[in-house]
Amino acid sequence: MLTEIHKTSRMGAALEFLSRYYTDGEDFLNRMVTGDETWVAHVNVETKQQSMAWGHTGSPILLRKARQTLSVRKLMVTVFWDVQGILLIEFMTRGTTINSEVYCRTLKKLKRAIQNKLRGLLSSGVVLLHDNARPHTAVRTREVLRKFKWDVFQHLPYSPDLASSDYHLFTAMKKWLGGKHFADDEELKNAVTHWFKLQAAVFYVE
Repeated sequence: MLTEIHKTSRMGAALEFLSRYYTDGEDFLNRMVTGDETWVAHVNVETKQQSMAWGHTGSPILLRKARQTLSVRKLMVTVFWDVQGILLIEFMTRGTTINSEVYCRTLKKLKRAIQNKLRGLLSSGVVLLHDNARPHTAVRTREVLRKFKWDVFQHLPYSPDLASSDYHLFTAMKKWLGGKHFADDEELKNAVTHWFKLQAAVFYVE
């Protein structure tokens, strides 16, 4: 269903990435900061892998997994990170939504976090990778990023290439959350924050 323009744009983005990596090597990856949002819930269903039971080919099926509804008690968390680890974790207030104004405030907090943790990164130049969600591409957001003089790497609409948070960071976190229950927002926030900080440096490098 993609048009020729879509296909050409995707190929152009891929070639740009390969060209930058060919020119700058690991320095290009080391300057990359990526971020995204995801939901975390008070009550988390076990993954299929976690609920599996050992048996042989003739074993009767003794266990049935009850149908569960998704927890309505959940929080949205925004996470920014790089090869050295977490730069910023921010939980949304319940009942609020992310728009360009909220996202711009988050980006300003991210800049301060980079100044505090990785001052050299600002001088060498941040390469920002985030997806094409509306708050990320709004005029207000683009203006803030222009003032920061950050290099924003394009993530094309309807791209099958997921942002790295989706297929690495959040996937591992959701697997860890499987089967866990939390009594309130604070317990959930503390647990998720602790998990991010507990990951070894190699986890973020990979």
